[in-house]
Amino acid sequence: MLAMITSSLQISVAIFALIMLHISALDALTVARNAQMTVTPEDALYGWKFSRETISLYLKDIPAPQVNWITCQNTQRTETPVSKEEALLLMNKNIDVLENAVQLAARQGAHIIVTPEDGIYGWVFTRETIYPYLEDIPDPEVNWIPCTDPQRFGYTPVQQRLSCLAKDNSIYVVANIGDKKPCNASDPQCPPDGRYQYNTDVVFDSEGRLVARYHKYNLFAPEIQFDFPKDSESVTFETPFGKFGIFTCFDIFSHTPAVVVVDEFQVDSVLYPVAWYNTLPLLSAVPFHSAWARAMRVNLLAANTHNTSMHMTGSGIYAPEAVKVYHYDMETESGQLMLSELKSRPRSEPTYPAAVDWSAYARSVKPFLSEQSNFPGMIYFDELTFIELKRNTGNYTVCQKDLCCHLTYKMSEKRTDEVYALGAFDGLHTVEGQYYLQICTLLKCQISDLRTCGEPVGSAFTKLEEFSLSGTFATRYVFPQIILSGSQLAPERHYEVLRDGRLRSRSRTPLPVLVLALYGRVFDKDPPRLGQGPRRFE
Repeated sequence: MLAMITSSLQISVAIFALIMLHISALDALTVARNAQMTVTPEDALYGWKFSRETISLYLKDIPAPQVNWITCQNTQRTETPVSKEEALLLMNKNIDVLENAVQLAARQGAHIIVTPEDGIYGWVFTRETIYPYLEDIPDPEVNWIPCTDPQRFGYTPVQQRLSCLAKDNSIYVVANIGDKKPCNASDPQCPPDGRYQYNTDVVFDSEGRLVARYHKYNLFAPEIQFDFPKDSESVTFETPFGKFGIFTCFDIFSHTPAVVVVDEFQVDSVLYPVAWYNTLPLLSAVPFHSAWARAMRVNLLAANTHNTSMHMTGSGIYAPEAVKVYHYDMETESGQLMLSELKSRPRSEPTYPAAVDWSAYARSVKPFLSEQSNFPGMIYFDELTFIELKRNTGNYTVCQKDLCCHLTYKMSEKRTDEVYALGAFDGLHTVEGQYYLQICTLLKCQISDLRTCGEPVGSAFTKLEEFSLSGTFATRYVFPQIILSGSQLAPERHYEVLRDGRLRSRSRTPLPVLVLALYGRVFDKDPPRLGQGPRRFE
């Protein structure tokens, strides 16, 4: 199959812009929405307005970038390399999109822009076919401004242009590109082609200086074009508007760097370029990313691609205490405009949430007894132990290994053709990476057949009026999710996470719940590097 540069096939990107305002701090959340906006297939442009304590956010859609592609089958490989000139032509077309966004954001006082993973060169490569798109990206300690010194590290036109975009618009620019580093036979891990190739995030400051470089540490299974870095990196950088960390996509499942950059380096906000395939019911982008921000008690800026044919959608800005703004739409490619606020240094705020002991309540109560039999069900290749919720109200416990999940609930408007079940999983996930999970989840089954419990489902008519979900977790890293009909998030006013580990309803407002979940990661039981292991060459 031949590689080609095309002007007709596109992906969409989420871009975040950070904006400084000289105003007094605001406490109230303000949301503006322009329902009349008409746009082409696009995803999100976010603007942050800062005072010393407060950030306001804009969301606006922008044109989509083009990709290196091969027919319409995204699972096939690009077998024939393009020239450097052809590769640069494609990347410049995509940077043209970024340039328009940078200029728009800068006119509104923006200070930082973040683009998604793969947003400049696209997807579907082998090691050979990605090579023309790669540049040598130096360590930021070299104090380099590519815009004014483009030849210092060889052929670097992409870095030069990104640097000039940052410098000319006085704005931080964050992008995902590819790095290459030569190696030789003295290095036993050196690939046969004599080079390392890395999935890389770069940050240029408002003077165009390279201030951060991050090599993705936990590659997802299809990324055959890239190498695993030998050592983990915890990349952070300081700005006038807080301390930032950065990592990429699949890294969010890891202890290194995702947990380390937050817990040990105490960043205020995480920049998160991602190309995320939504995998219902537990791994949809917006619910999982917002849950991660809440559990880790940090701001998270998740910039996802938008390609509904590949089930890629869902970008947002998430604070420790609340979802501030997000965009999720699997039906259309239309856009919208929103305004909100976010604290730039959440740890110093009186509203900063306290730490949660995720097993405190669950270990203090006796399991609820039931005459019903448990049954197995699959979620993303993991076999859960389920119990059916047969009554409109009740108390249930389901256990697997050391994890017991407790649920108290009350339903209203229950449909006879809708079945709900409580499930538990305590084990090693082994498909597309290996990582240890403990999960408690209440979910709607796809149809009334219990064998469909755990299968993706998009709508619900039965409503939950009250609920309390908890589990005997062996980890403090538990990510709470509530997903409503249409894969939308439940507003925070309707639920709360108590310090004793209960995910509980806050109001009696009936909610059409698809999923309640406490998604725990037990990092000390993980294989190295999420189980991906070192790259093997054939």
